[in-house]
Amino acid sequence: MSRKVVIVGGGAGGPSSAAEAKRRDPSLDITMIEKGEFISYAA
Repeated sequence: MSRKVVIVGGGAGGPSSAAEAKRRDPSLDITMIEKGEFISYAA
């Protein structure tokens, strides 16, 4: 059973945190929530 992580915010910090978490534990199920139309993906 994988652990679930929710990241709130799609600015530079959100995707960076998601990527680092996934590198440390590839089995994580990560969901990112952003209220705006766009998220950062080049962080």
